[in-house]
Amino acid sequence: MRRDEMGDLMAFLAVAEERSFTRAAARLGTSQSAVSAVVRRLEERLGVRLLTRTTRAVSPTEAGQRLSDTLRPALADIEAGLSELDEMRSRPAGTIRLTSSSSVAEQLVLPVANRLMAEHPDMNIEIAVDSRFVDIAREGFDAGIRLGESLDKDMIGVRIGPELQMVVAAAPAYFEHHPVPRSPHDLTEHNCMNLRFQTSGGLYAWEFEKDGRTLNVRVEGQFTSDDADLLVGAALAGRGLLCLPSDRVGRYIDSGQLQRVLEDWCPPFAGYHLYYPSRRQITPAFRLLIDALRWRD
Repeated sequence: MRRDEMGDLMAFLAVAEERSFTRAAARLGTSQSAVSAVVRRLEERLGVRLLTRTTRAVSPTEAGQRLSDTLRPALADIEAGLSELDEMRSRPAGTIRLTSSSSVAEQLVLPVANRLMAEHPDMNIEIAVDSRFVDIAREGFDAGIRLGESLDKDMIGVRIGPELQMVVAAAPAYFEHHPVPRSPHDLTEHNCMNLRFQTSGGLYAWEFEKDGRTLNVRVEGQFTSDDADLLVGAALAGRGLLCLPSDRVGRYIDSGQLQRVLEDWCPPFAGYHLYYPSRRQITPAFRLLIDALRWRD
């Protein structure tokens, strides 16, 4: 059915219910002559007379009454559906799908998600844990979480966490048998643990910067893993030095279980951001999530 045909049916139903072209025109917000022309066009297309017109009244014919009885519940259902859509646009509802690494999902997203779902029962949140860089549009996600320095240009990024630093650290027991490194060049004399990227399979080169000088170091050691938690576990056991973002090891530094070194070679960098396509239409639920996650200094 074409859009103009739906409009013709709605005009006819208004006349049939109002028993007047004048009142139907006022209801539809148009002129009496326009409504009359629409009804005539509908009758010609259907090949049947739908309304009996006299100088004093308008009433449906038998065919018109049957059509009216058919249209009334159908159009009521359509209006109800449109009203529900309007309500969804004005209240937080529906499902939001996010992709994030495990630690960020647990530390930053889950506390906010739990609060929002408790406050808004019609709001659903799904978090897929994945450490790779995900094409959110292709894989059907509403948004993802990534370090701000690695966002694509066609994405909108909203900061959801503090600045981070890379942390080089080892257990105090390790330094009982190894000297404390004073420069990244000293790492060649140490047992360093490698982080393997899950996406590319390559090893992370430890990144340093001081006084405008950058330095990337390929380290060697006994232990390699693509899981940061396993690297932390090995470091706590005294197996060597690790290099991970501060959000992964900060609590162990604070507790004294790990000892930090080379801090003056590790400047801060952009922390985690929620990112989503710039062309995405923002729903009330998604906007609420953005506002709740937004980092405020």
